[in-house]
Amino acid sequence: MTEARVTHIGGPTTLIEAGGWRLLTDPTFDPPGRRYSFGWGTSSVKTSGPALAATELPSLDAVLLTHDHHGDNLDTAGRALLPGVDVVLTTPSGERRLGGNAHGLAPWTTYRLTAPGRPTVEVTATPARHGPPLSRPVVGEVTGFALRWEGQRHGALWISGDTVLYDGVREVARRLTVGTALLHLGGVRFPLTGPLRYTMTAAQAVSLCGELRPRTALPVHYEGWRHFQEGRRSIETELAKAPDDIRKRFRWLPMGAPLDITV
Repeated sequence: MTEARVTHIGGPTTLIEAGGWRLLTDPTFDPPGRRYSFGWGTSSVKTSGPALAATELPSLDAVLLTHDHHGDNLDTAGRALLPGVDVVLTTPSGERRLGGNAHGLAPWTTYRLTAPGRPTVEVTATPARHGPPLSRPVVGEVTGFALRWEGQRHGALWISGDTVLYDGVREVARRLTVGTALLHLGGVRFPLTGPLRYTMTAAQAVSLCGELRPRTALPVHYEGWRHFQEGRRSIETELAKAPDDIRKRFRWLPMGAPLDITV
């Protein structure tokens, strides 16, 4: 299969449909207005709701959960969805917390989604670090995911997860051919920790795509929360300064409407 359909629901939440598979990333379906604690004195308010309600989703085969311990990646309504899917792929520590149908993947390990009449999808966990050096004991474990299946023309569909740009992420460019990159941006920071960033900025995304060379780069995780410091306008400003060869790779996912991409 050479086509995939991606629907941006809000924040990091997307529905990926390909070859009969329906995969949901980082379920967030709570209404706006609530404040969520992220630990160590940090918190944020959700400012917009999902473009689709959880009740509008099709039947799901799997959830790709980059991490379970922050409300902007798994909220109350999103958590309620998890028991209804066959498998939840997440971090090893997330598996211990969630139990049940959760399977934790260490970096560079692979889980195969199989079903009669469908292509096998290999889901490989990729490194992610949700903050500055030495922050993992505080911010917790996070993962990205690379999806590969027979028939891809341009390479894996890669989901970065909440991460800053560091050597572990650059390793993806060295080890994988990426056709489509779903990039968690937003340049997250909190007043308590000053200039420290906890997700990629637009400038980091441009730099990464210079190494990754994806056919298509799709920004997500940049709107809907107060702690997201770089929204679409800021990202577009940075892209305007990028080389043409990089800028033309970026596409915006319409909220709530599917976008068909060649993979």
